[in-house]
Amino acid sequence: MEAIIESSRVFYFDWELDLLHWFQDIHNGFLDFIVPKITFLGDKGWFWIVLTLIFLAIPKSRKLGVQSAIALVITVFICNIVLKNAVMRCRPCWLEPDVQLLVGIPDDFSFPSGHSNASFAVATAIFTRNKKLGIPALVLAALIAISRLYVFVHWPTDVLVGYQIGRASCR
Repeated sequence: MEAIIESSRVFYFDWELDLLHWFQDIHNGFLDFIVPKITFLGDKGWFWIVLTLIFLAIPKSRKLGVQSAIALVITVFICNIVLKNAVMRCRPCWLEPDVQLLVGIPDDFSFPSGHSNASFAVATAIFTRNKKLGIPALVLAALIAISRLYVFVHWPTDVLVGYQIGRASCR
């Protein structure tokens, strides 16, 4: 972990750290129980991958499944392979190790948020084809993105850029 921290770049806006500290101030038993479960849905994109496979398996939703799969591939390439390794942004939990985390310490770079980009890639694909299913998918994507701030593993701009890339990947 020390080598990753030393090789990463430390840059953020003051408002970002202020917002993350605000999230730390609102911690309570209920949120500390539910938010890690919400963030878990975005881990490695597993929830969105399973949903995409379900869409692919059902003939009526196969086009949505293809669109979701393409969006996921695009976002994984752009965010996880290219940008994270090019930008090498340090995570807030690496800078402030005294903050008690509700999730494990990630060992990859922070920018952009993979949880946010995968969530919004599939949620946007769903919304473009089915508004009735798309609205709850977008709400879940937003909750997953916000959860990354609450658990102190992403900067707000990581989440915002992840959202933008995910949203744009299926247009």
